[in-house]
Amino acid sequence: MAFSADELRVLRRALAIALHPAPLQDEDVQDCLRLAESVDEAVREAGRLRAFLLDDLARYREALPGSLSGYLELLQDALAAGHDPAADDLAALRALRRNPAAAELLARCQVLAERSVRARLARVSQATSSTAAGAPSASRARLLALPGGRAAGDEPKPTPPAPAERPVPKPSEVFPPRRRPVPPPPPEERVAG
Repeated sequence: MAFSADELRVLRRALAIALHPAPLQDEDVQDCLRLAESVDEAVREAGRLRAFLLDDLARYREALPGSLSGYLELLQDALAAGHDPAADDLAALRALRRNPAAAELLARCQVLAERSVRARLARVSQATSSTAAGAPSASRARLLALPGGRAAGDEPKPTPPAPAERPVPKPSEVFPPRRRPVPPPPPEERVAG
């Protein structure tokens, strides 16, 4: 995001006022409100552009391998805009890895996807550990506040042991490989049949 010279002046004044509170003139307040509106609009526009880019990326991915160069370029743009590579992106790149640019992008996307998964797991484990340590999560606190919910002093009933978790299947185990369409029989056989 780039600011104009006037917007930078307003931003600098707003930061100075935040650090050293002082009474504001109406003009300063109006300038700050206009700057906030401009920033909000820029954020909304960035969201719209990101959604358009991801839709375009999906269309190019569906048209692979014919759209290889366009797909790779769009995926790089999406990654630059903060997109975490999805399973569809990784699968498409694996299928195209004979192309050096696709292989290079696959390596980059695998690193980004792994970081994203680790970050999500860290957030989940952090939320789980804070709940286990006695701090109820926001959703748990809301449930306790519902009529008929457990009172603060009630002890939970013991639950039977949970079944062992099943391993997560590989995509190749869940989704069968695509079958190529069977070509129609030669004209002589169609007439005879």
